[in-house]
Amino acid sequence: ANPEKMDLDIVYVDDDVIVVNKANGVVVHPAVGNTTGTLVNGLMYHSKNLSSINGEFRPGIVHRIDAYTTGLLMVAKNDRAHEILAKQLEEKKTHRVYWALVWGVIPNDTGTIDAPIGRDSNDRKKMCVTAVNSKKAITHFRVLERYKNATLIELSLETGRTHQIRVHMNYIGYPIVNDPVYGRRKLIDESGQCLHAKTLGFVHPTSGREMIFDSELPNCFVNILNKFKEE
Repeated sequence: ANPEKMDLDIVYVDDDVIVVNKANGVVVHPAVGNTTGTLVNGLMYHSKNLSSINGEFRPGIVHRIDAYTTGLLMVAKNDRAHEILAKQLEEKKTHRVYWALVWGVIPNDTGTIDAPIGRDSNDRKKMCVTAVNSKKAITHFRVLERYKNATLIELSLETGRTHQIRVHMNYIGYPIVNDPVYGRRKLIDESGQCLHAKTLGFVHPTSGREMIFDSELPNCFVNILNKFKEE
């Protein structure tokens, strides 16, 4: 992948890690046939050093968020940091909190969804809750605010499956607002699902300090949220 000049929202940077607040619509890393305009291209321009563990298409990338999910992502600048951060993710020692706006009014204040996720046999690009070739998936949520037709919730994941939050919320009948794939409701605009990786915490790979970062909801999310608040 080639470095590309890009307007990145870098929240924190040192010799080991970069914390970036990913904008809406930005794909995290290149893939075959799509090698430009990704977050990785921008990061390579920003930093000479990124870890090489995940190969040339995914330098520095320890974890991902979907293209139309916004928010905080940690990036490793060297292989040692990458290994330590990857281990923390695996051992569930990182702290990752998402905010989402979902259709419908959730009556209970908290909930846990424990339902295995695998590929949708009818559509290879989609994931679904299934017993076939699936992996365990657990999502916890807490209601932050209820509106007339929607609910603002906070979520934390015990597992990191592809599209996990989007699939799980749809599965329990409260799909994410404006989700073009799993929403099954009218789209409000083209800005993608109202899902934001709001808080990110991890133990620094070198200093051992607990690092915690928080981010504002992006405009694309706030614009839609305000429509529901006014109803």
